[in-house]
Amino acid sequence: MNDSNGADLQTPEVTESHFTFNQTLVPEFSADKVNSVAAENSEDTIRRVLSSYELGRKLRQLRLRKKIALVDLGKHTGLSASMLSQLENGKLVPTLPTLARIAMVFDVSLDHFFGNKKRKGLFSVVRNGERIRFPERPDAPKPTYFFECLAFSTQDKSLQAYLAEFPKRSLEEVAEHFHDGAEFVHLLEGSLSIRYEDEEHLLRPGDSVYFDSSEPHSYQGLSKIPARAIVITTPPRV
Repeated sequence: MNDSNGADLQTPEVTESHFTFNQTLVPEFSADKVNSVAAENSEDTIRRVLSSYELGRKLRQLRLRKKIALVDLGKHTGLSASMLSQLENGKLVPTLPTLARIAMVFDVSLDHFFGNKKRKGLFSVVRNGERIRFPERPDAPKPTYFFECLAFSTQDKSLQAYLAEFPKRSLEEVAEHFHDGAEFVHLLEGSLSIRYEDEEHLLRPGDSVYFDSSEPHSYQGLSKIPARAIVITTPPRV
C-alpha cells in the first residue's frame, strides 16, 4: 500500500493590546481613519496573520515529499491544479475545509500547518465518521483497493495505519507496486491474495503478514464481499 486526512484548529493567541484602545485616543479617530482600521482588521489582517504560517511553502513541501503532481493532487482534493499552484505560491489563502481536505490527503493533521512544535504527550483519537475513503489512485478506473487513513490527525508519525478494502478482481486487473519501508497486513474479513517475489500467498480472516515493501507486491481480492484489512506501513530503516 502506498504511503500517501483533522485536529481542532485553535485560533492564534493575540494580546489584549491588539484590540483595545485607551479612552483618550478614541476622539482622535476620524471616520476615514476608522474605516481604514476596520478594513485592515478584516481581510488584510487575516492575510497578514496567515502568511506568517507559510501555508503555501508547507503544502509544496508535502506534495514534493510525496512526489505527487499538482494535477493528481487536484483529483484527490477536487481543486484545480491552477488553484493549488496559487495556494503554494501564497497568492491564495486556503479556507479551513480546503486545508483540512489537503491535510487528509497527505495523512497529516492541521497541526502540521498551524501547530506549535512544543507539544504535549502524543495522543490522538480519530472518530469513525471523520475518515475519508480514497481509491488506490485517483485516476484508476477500477481500483485494486480503497483505503482510509486511521491516524490522519497525528503529526510526525513513526508508522501509518490504514483500513483497506479489496474488491474482487481478476489477476489481469492487478498491478504490482513497491515503496520504501515495511508493511504489515492483518485480514479482518474476506479472502485476499498477496503476490510477493512471484509467489502467491492466500490470507483468510485472522491471518497476518509482514514484509519488506521495497520489493514488488500486489493485492487481489478474491471474495464476493470485499476483503477488509488493517494495513500498517513504516518508513525505511536508517
